[in-house]
Amino acid sequence: MKHYDAIIIGAGQAGTPLAKKLAESGMKTAIIEKRIVGGTCIIDGCTPTKTMIASARAAFQARTAGKLGVVIPDVKVDLKKIIKRKNEIVDLFQASAEKGIKTTKGLKLYLGKASFTGTKELKVEMKDGKTENLSADLIFINTGAKTIIPDIHGLKDVDYLTSTSILDIEEIPEHLVIIGGNYIGLEFGQMFARFGSKITVLEKAPHVLAKEDQEIADEICKVLDNEKIEVLTSVTIESVTKIKSGLSVRIEDESGARKINCSHILVAAGRKAQTDDLGLTYSGIKKDDKGHIIVNEKLETNIKGIYALGDVKGGPAFTHIAYNDYTIVYRNLIEKTKLTTKNRPIPYCMFTDPQLARVGISETEAKEQGLNYKVALLPMANVARGIETGETFGLMKAVVDAKTKQILGAAVIAADGGEIMSVLQMAMQGGITYEDIRYGIFAHPTYSESLNNLFMKLDD
Repeated sequence: MKHYDAIIIGAGQAGTPLAKKLAESGMKTAIIEKRIVGGTCIIDGCTPTKTMIASARAAFQARTAGKLGVVIPDVKVDLKKIIKRKNEIVDLFQASAEKGIKTTKGLKLYLGKASFTGTKELKVEMKDGKTENLSADLIFINTGAKTIIPDIHGLKDVDYLTSTSILDIEEIPEHLVIIGGNYIGLEFGQMFARFGSKITVLEKAPHVLAKEDQEIADEICKVLDNEKIEVLTSVTIESVTKIKSGLSVRIEDESGARKINCSHILVAAGRKAQTDDLGLTYSGIKKDDKGHIIVNEKLETNIKGIYALGDVKGGPAFTHIAYNDYTIVYRNLIEKTKLTTKNRPIPYCMFTDPQLARVGISETEAKEQGLNYKVALLPMANVARGIETGETFGLMKAVVDAKTKQILGAAVIAADGGEIMSVLQMAMQGGITYEDIRYGIFAHPTYSESLNNLFMKLDD
């Protein structure tokens, strides 16, 4: 059995930089990856999807340029070229990540499947058929999450798509039915609608984006409806069957039972932690009822010296959160800081067009917490920059403390929603009040300048 100072399971957005930093600090370190170095973000998450979304946006802008006085008579989508460009960018990022590991002194890469055989002992079933037995003083689990396949009668008997397999589809679906109306489902829905597919989104909750305020979900639905994307909510999917022309989905909603015939089905009903094959029972590591590894505020499990980072531990499943997990663990261990996950900001962005960006609490959460709050809301139709660019769908919404004037949270649906939200996040982290922003000076004409107008709404 080979012994290391530290072993990282999973070469994702937390595991890879952590492994390199630990090795550079002088620790004898190993990192184990069962699939491909890079993790979900690079291989089949952020990098490929945002690359393809850029192509979809270009197609949409070309088709709608007439409203700006630019007429483009014939817009064609070359899916093979889009996929090729996506693959080139993914390969570039992936190669860089793998090179970074292989060129780090004191860091060993194992390509294989890891599972615990003891508290801090692992068996690695290598891709070449060999088995390695490893142990370490410190172990870090960064195995991420995978697609949940809902228990729908007949679904497993048909060739459904996931957020991974759809990235390499060879033809534009004629009619794509998407199971799930949250971030992944809506991004893919708009993307393929712009490529030329008919889209139907099926969501079991009363509205899409179940964690967002109703008016936020409603505004996103207006965007989707404008692009002729059908969104059905409060839906129960009874069964899926294969028919001569493709697939048939039997559903029941407020209007009764009916069938939707389509060419393809995308399953986007959520993700679950990849812990089933880790052999956690042999290590004594505790999980919750959803399979997430339980950690404390310093990301340590119930076993001293074993940590979990990223999606596998539950909580917000975002790349930037996984990366922040790495910085907390590394700085605490090597720099002897006392950082925790308590009260850290949780910004995120859904890359529909316009984007939906969020940070802090929503109005619903403020209400549930019984806070003394006020709400500022500004439609993008009243934003000068949006009018000038012809991008007037969306809104800015902020929740503020009525007494201290601190910003508690914000949601921005806008062409550059993520950038506008980041301005508000920095204000929140710096203790800048909404009144400071209300009277602040911003360059004209920018989207951020309209934060003046947003908080002017609170003057009434």
